[in-house]
Amino acid sequence: MMAPVLTVKDLSVRFALHESVVTAVNNLNFTLEAGETLAVVGESGSGKSQAFLALMGLLAKNGSVSGQALLGDVDLLALSKTELNQYRGRDVAMIFQDPMTSLNPALRLKQQLAEVLVLHKGQDQKQAETSAIEMLERVGIPEPAKRANAYPHQLSGGMRQRVMIAMALLCQPKILIADEPTTALDVTVQAQMLDLFKTLTEDFGTSLVLITHDLGVVAGVADRMMVMYGGRPVEKGTVDDLFYDPRHPYTLGLLHSTPHIAKRAERLDPIQGMPPSLENLPKGCAFHPRCAFAFDRCLAERPALTQLENGREKACFHEGPMRYGKVA
Repeated sequence: MMAPVLTVKDLSVRFALHESVVTAVNNLNFTLEAGETLAVVGESGSGKSQAFLALMGLLAKNGSVSGQALLGDVDLLALSKTELNQYRGRDVAMIFQDPMTSLNPALRLKQQLAEVLVLHKGQDQKQAETSAIEMLERVGIPEPAKRANAYPHQLSGGMRQRVMIAMALLCQPKILIADEPTTALDVTVQAQMLDLFKTLTEDFGTSLVLITHDLGVVAGVADRMMVMYGGRPVEKGTVDDLFYDPRHPYTLGLLHSTPHIAKRAERLDPIQGMPPSLENLPKGCAFHPRCAFAFDRCLAERPALTQLENGREKACFHEGPMRYGKVA
């Protein structure tokens, strides 16, 4: 059996505020297999983005990280900025929600794309620009040679996102991290982006981490899912397991608050209440104030992530089947 391409152990991310320290990610553990797609799901403030910004060395100045993130036998968290630059872009690449904040508005696209290959692959400028145009074509941009001469503002949002995907894949990284990559796009372009991710990761053998709050983008793309809440994972398993047999009330609530074409209900069933403040997490299970299944133990004790059958994990004291809104 092949070793995972990425192994994360006891990852914690903290931010120093004026009078306190906030833990945004608390003892996160997971593996990523070669060629698989892992969806990391949760509401804003769940810690999902900060965990992967930490892996990339992109935390804010007041942030600190502990634990291990093993890319093969290399601990990314133990590297200096100079050492980490050798791996960022080449072995691990990240795509952000808004490509306009990642692309330089003053440079033509071919210059920005070529820079990646000059830096990491040692190609000369002309060779790198040729490779960049070929990748633009690969990600479905029409007239790639013409588009390569354009500036970012001259492209639509969907086209700019394709440029970011092309840039991330130029060095054929082992891991591609996509942070809310479809949020700013309309539904049709979202579907195109997800199909593109699936095709390209299969073609290149790249492992994909898809960070999202939208379960609608997970089905049909991801292999496994990790649901986060309050800085911790609360359920892990295959996408089929979590979609058809959720074992944590938060996962169940996310599913019921997602529109579904087969449901003719006039209204969605949103999770009541608001996500907790990381500065002041409730005692016991962080989800208990919003949970229809909570009982006395949940208010006093924080459930650990425990192993279930078939490699599944959950952090919940409730046992037995669930129906949304009440215990089955």
